[in-house]
Amino acid sequence: MNVALGGTFDPVHDGHRALFERAFELGDLTVGLTSDTLAPETRHTDRYVRPFAERKRDLDAEIAPLAAEHGREYEIRELTKPTGIAVEPGFDALIVSPETQSGAERVNEIREQKGLPSLRIEVVDHVPAEDGDRISSTRIVRGEIDRHGNRTPDREGRGPEQPDAE
Repeated sequence: MNVALGGTFDPVHDGHRALFERAFELGDLTVGLTSDTLAPETRHTDRYVRPFAERKRDLDAEIAPLAAEHGREYEIRELTKPTGIAVEPGFDALIVSPETQSGAERVNEIREQKGLPSLRIEVVDHVPAEDGDRISSTRIVRGEIDRHGNRTPDREGRGPEQPDAE
């Protein structure tokens, strides 16, 4: 089975890892990683998003061992449109989180218009942080939690602008 998944992944965290795990349970994975232009447009809060090359490097480092563990192949592709790669032929399933399920349904509408079969939509629940709220990249960059959901009250977050180089 060929599985699609998309996102900004800045930073990669345990909630993303749950998405990757489910994808590899189903088949080989193609990840659409938002372009530098698209990434800020998909954010719900105004914050600096690291460059595509940095996000791709970190995403690859996270996915490679999972793919090997599951005996699966993967590819990371640049995502330039919100509906992304999933509207292309060759995919069987789309992995989403609860808040992106409506986008997956839109993808299937587009696929139908193109004469393509609908994708199996797999919704993966959020992973809770130590405080019971969900782990999210936004919470991590604000300095509230780390990538595993542990509280980090003494850490400063990342704002909407690129941090100064030291």
